[in-house]
Amino acid sequence: MPIDFPSNPVLNQSYTVLNKTFTYNGTGWVTSGAISPGATGATGPIGATGIVGSTGPSGSPGGATGLTGATGATGASLTISGIDRSILVVSSNAAVASSLTIDGSGVMQANTGTMTFVNPTITNYTETVYTANTGTAITINLTNGTIQRLTANASTTITMPSAVAGKSFVIILGQDGVGSRTITWSAPVWPSATAPTVTTTASKKDIFSFFSDGTSWYGATLGQNYA
Repeated sequence: MPIDFPSNPVLNQSYTVLNKTFTYNGTGWVTSGAISPGATGATGPIGATGIVGSTGPSGSPGGATGLTGATGATGASLTISGIDRSILVVSSNAAVASSLTIDGSGVMQANTGTMTFVNPTITNYTETVYTANTGTAITINLTNGTIQRLTANASTTITMPSAVAGKSFVIILGQDGVGSRTITWSAPVWPSATAPTVTTTASKKDIFSFFSDGTSWYGATLGQNYA
């Protein structure tokens, strides 16, 4: 705290404050040692609450609106035309997302995926018949039909399709008008590991059936030398 010394002191004049004596040396008041502090005064009262400050400026605006997502794929569709029937189609396979069509002839087709029918009753069904000349080699393609009506117009090799468990098909194998066409099979499994002797008479036909277990095609002769 400030000390209020006497005005106009004279040389060697003494002045005591806070239990400490000061001496005027002609220039200023001097003493030695520390000044003993007085007792701590009482705590003053709490001041009044200050006024509320002004509202701060608004924050910067948020980011720009995100881009619109791509349009989802079109769901499965069912088209029925010129036919009076009720059909329930249930699929948990998202791959069956292309069209399922039943035309006026009652033909149902799914362009992708596999349709599975559990315990159906099918009456008077018709398989597709595919007709072709063999040339010198032919590979069976079951997407053409499960009844393959082939005419050997040259000695030929008949190659089986990929083995898929549960698939089957029939070959009606005929000679052309010349005949004597030899057949090499690649590579079904025959009874006793022996391929049948094919009828080579001109215009005659043999009928063979094939079944797959997923590994091999098993062949059976249904009949031979048909006109």
